[in-house]
Formats: sequence, structure tokens, C-alpha cells
Amino acid sequence: SSRVVEIQAQMSERAVELLGLPEDRPCLLLDVGCGSGLSGDHISEEGHYWIGMDISPAMLDVAVEREVEGDLLLADMGHGIPFRPGTFDGCISISAVQWLCNADKKSHSPPKRLYRFFSTLYAALARGSRAVLQLYPENSEQLELITAQAMRAGFTGGVVVDYPNSSKAKKFFLCLFVGASGTLPKGLGTECAGEEIHQAKFTNERTRFRNVKGKSVKKSRDWILEKKERRRRQGKEVRADTKYTGRKRRPRF
Repeated sequence: SSRVVEIQAQMSERAVELLGLPEDRPCLLLDVGCGSGLSGDHISEEGHYWIGMDISPAMLDVAVEREVEGDLLLADMGHGIPFRPGTFDGCISISAVQWLCNADKKSHSPPKRLYRFFSTLYAALARGSRAVLQLYPENSEQLELITAQAMRAGFTGGVVVDYPNSSKAKKFFLCLFVGASGTLPKGLGTECAGEEIHQAKFTNERTRFRNVKGKSVKKSRDWILEKKERRRRQGKEVRADTKYTGRKRRPRF
């Protein structure tokens, strides 16, 4: 539904923001549990490249049909991250890591699968990079299990909670550092009610400022032309630009 797509986009934007990526160059990111590629869409819009992995062939088929710009891999994250050491500049995951706490088969051991995932993810990330994993823990014990296995694998960092006093807007982000420990970002909505409004206003102003700096508004003609140019650089077939590119159609009655 459109509501789910909107929530997914918001969480993806927040996860990429928590990565603290450099603004002067594109980065290669890993999207764990990429599904139909909704998170990858935001990564591409930010000018970065990505590889997505997911355990569901059906979801990856949807991503292919949507013609996402990232590369896709069918894989179980509980078996580890199958990439060379230092491949990625960062990693995001939206609503996926908590599934490793389930024992879907007799051979599944949640602590072992979590440690396998985190240890191989640590190796696949470049030193000084981050992994931001949004998750829905069932309880505090599950969150402690996930965090403990991440720290055992070598990560530092912790949990960032956005809007902790809201039952609907509350979101958990496991923010992990590779190598030198960084400063854990502050969660949104952690101030008093009056300051929360100010923070939301600041977020909107930041988005407008970003557009002023040169990034095109989504779905505009410039945005469409930039996306088509990126796809050409990737060697994909793209229709030629015309005076009708990006023009809104008149409503039909």
C-alpha cells in the first residue's frame, strides 16, 4: 500500500542519514533484506550505488520488474555476507535483522546465525564505515541478543531510538561502527514536546536547503533527466530525451 511505501521511504532516508556518508563522492552500499528495492530507490536518489540481498525470490522478482538501479543477490543473511573484505562504504537494513532471532528450521541457532551475519558484515565493510539496521525487536531480551552478537563480532556503537515516547512513531536503529568508535547519533524526538516541533520543522528546512544546493525535486523534469543519465552510464537502454520528457499529462474525463 502507499502507506507502507511511505513508511519504508522514511526509514530508508533516516538510515542513510545515520550512516554519515561523505557528500563529495558516491559510495557503494549494501542493502540487507532489500525486498522489492524501495530502500535502494532512496540510495540511488542520493547519488550512491548499492547491492541488495534478500532471501525471497518473489520480492527480488518485483525489484527486477521495477527496474531498480542496484544489483540484486538471492541469499540468506544468516549464512553470512558473501563479499570480499572492505567492499562496502556502509550498510543499511530495514525491518529484516530481527528475523534472524527465529528458528525456522531445526538446524537454526539464532545466536550462531546472528554472529555469522555480523562477523561477515564487519569484514565486508571498509574501516571507519557504519552499518545502520532498523529493526522491530519483540522484547528487550531479543534486542539484547542482537546487540551482544554485533559487539562480539567486533562492532562498536549502540541503539538509536527515534520518538521513544510515541507508540506509533517509535523506531529502533542499531547504529554500528567499524574500526574506531564514533559518537552515537541522537534519536529524533528525544527532547521535550515543545522542542520536538522545532526538530520536525528543522527537518523540513533541511530538505528544502538540500534542494536549493542543487538536488532536483523528486519526479520533476530535472530529476527524471538525471535518473535517465545515471542509467545510461550503467549501460542500460533508455529512451531518448524529448521536449515531452517529464511533462505532466492532462487529466482525462
